[in-house]
Amino acid sequence: MGLFKRNPFGHILFLKKWLIRIMGGLTHRRYRGFNELQIEGSEVFKNLPDNNVLFVSNHQTYFADVVAMFHVFNASLSGRTDSIKNVGYLWQPKMNLYYVAAKETMRAGLLARILAYAGAITVERTWREKGKDVNRQVKMSDITNISRALEDGWVITFPQGTTKPFKPIRKGTAHIIRKYRPIVIPIVIDGFRRSFDKKGIRIKKRGILQSMVIKEALDIDYDNDSIDDIVSKLEYAIEQHPSFLKVIPQSEIEAEEELNKKRQWEY
Repeated sequence: MGLFKRNPFGHILFLKKWLIRIMGGLTHRRYRGFNELQIEGSEVFKNLPDNNVLFVSNHQTYFADVVAMFHVFNASLSGRTDSIKNVGYLWQPKMNLYYVAAKETMRAGLLARILAYAGAITVERTWREKGKDVNRQVKMSDITNISRALEDGWVITFPQGTTKPFKPIRKGTAHIIRKYRPIVIPIVIDGFRRSFDKKGIRIKKRGILQSMVIKEALDIDYDNDSIDDIVSKLEYAIEQHPSFLKVIPQSEIEAEEELNKKRQWEY
C-alpha cells in the first residue's frame, strides 16, 4: 500500500488505518471491560463478498453503536467468532468499511470529525436539522456517495435515522436497496442506550450487558418487492416493527421514553 493511497472519497488509507487502530484501542474496554458485549451470528461475515453489502441496524447512540460494529466486524474477519477478545484484530482493519451518518452530527466537534474520517458517509437529513423539523428533498450527491461506498465495500446504515426506538424506517434505505441490489444483513443491538449517553461517548453506567445479533441476509426480490415491502422486511428484521411493542410491558416503554428525555443532545 502506497503511503498516500486514497479511497474513493479521498481519505488517505494510511491515516485512516491508524485512526481505526488508535480509536479502537481507546474504546475496546467500553465493550469488554467496563461493560460486556455479547455477540451472536458474527460467522456471517466470513462468507460475504468484499463489496456491495449493506448492514441495517436499529440505533441507540450516535457513536457507540457503530464503533462496536467496527470492533465486531474486524474481530470476526480475523477469525474471532462472536468475540472481541484481544484487540490485535485492529492491526489490519477492513479499510473499505463505511457507515452512513448525519452531516451535522459528524461536524459537531473534533472527535466527530476524527470518527468521520474513519469511514463516515455524511448525508443531510431530509426531516430534521439542529433539533427542528424540516422537509427537503434528498440530495442526489448523498445517494451517489452511498452507491460509491457500496461499490467499494461494506456500508452500515441506521434506517430509522434516530436513536429513538420504534420510529418509522426511512424509505430512502429501501430505494437504495432496490436500485443497487446489495446483500442486506440485519443487525439488532441492545444495551447501548443504558451504557452510554446519547452521543455514545460518556459512559453512564458500568456492568451493563450489551448485545449485538447479526442475522442472515434478507430475502429480497429486487424486481418485484415494492418499497413498502422492503420497508416492512427491514422493520421486522431489526425488530422495530410496531408489532414488537405488543410484547413489551408498558412500564418498560415509559421508562425508555423518560431515559430518552434525559439523553437529549443539546445543540
